[in-house]
Amino acid sequence: MSFLPPFGPPGQFGPPGQGMGPPQGPPGHQQMAPSSPPPSFVPQQASAAALAVDPGGIRRCLFRFTYIWMHNRSQFWFFPVFVGPTSIAGFRWNGAFWMYAGFDLRSIESFTCV
Repeated sequence: MSFLPPFGPPGQFGPPGQGMGPPQGPPGHQQMAPSSPPPSFVPQQASAAALAVDPGGIRRCLFRFTYIWMHNRSQFWFFPVFVGPTSIAGFRWNGAFWMYAGFDLRSIESFTCV
């Protein structure tokens, strides 16, 4: 006998019928990965780092190239398409192509969007 979590088959998050793909947004917003690579430079990190990123602050970066520094010292280009009260989702540049990813806002040390 196998156990299925109340939200659908293993590997699926959220209510049944919503898969692992990018979230569906408001009409008129195409939530696709950017068609070009991110800028070729690394922005300068601000000197003041927060314990947690405010959703209202990072919301201004929606659909813009955003550079993120994480508390675990990783850093990368990101293209956010969704900001929730405690999380962010979008496309992370892996050096060759964009991959869909999501993060807890508490794991982000700082960010800047261009």
